[in-house]
Amino acid sequence: MTKAVQDLMVAVERARDAFATAVFADGDLEAAMARVAPDVAFSTLPAGTGARGADALRRHLAEDVLPHRPADLITTRVSRTGDRFRVVDEARVAFTHDRELPWLLPGVAPTGRHVEVLAISVVAVRKERVTEYRTLWDHHGLLAGLGLLPEVAGAG
Repeated sequence: MTKAVQDLMVAVERARDAFATAVFADGDLEAAMARVAPDVAFSTLPAGTGARGADALRRHLAEDVLPHRPADLITTRVSRTGDRFRVVDEARVAFTHDRELPWLLPGVAPTGRHVEVLAISVVAVRKERVTEYRTLWDHHGLLAGLGLLPEVAGAG
């Protein structure tokens, strides 16, 4: 691998990390928006929430994500792989469901329960700007951990 390719890979990781830190750690809308391309696509699966385009992303982050981040949200990377166009992270995410999460669990009232689940993010970067940010959550594990799955007859 050439030094130029290595430098591109590092730039992709830095762009992804700067955006994620701005959103999920700092709650800094302007810092997050400074890291995205005009045609950015952001999605949270399987919730199906997100936005396409910088203006829609600004609204989504400002209304649905930033004011609704759990107070004790902690993300711990399990693994990372990438190339000169994208980075894929597997992370363990832990938080207390202390508020509504319209970006992750639309329409679900806070349970007050602490949960820890896996999430996979795939982030594409072009010219040091995030062009796509997709996160796939372990939704079954999330619902189970929050006590939101129905009881199954005969289970026990």
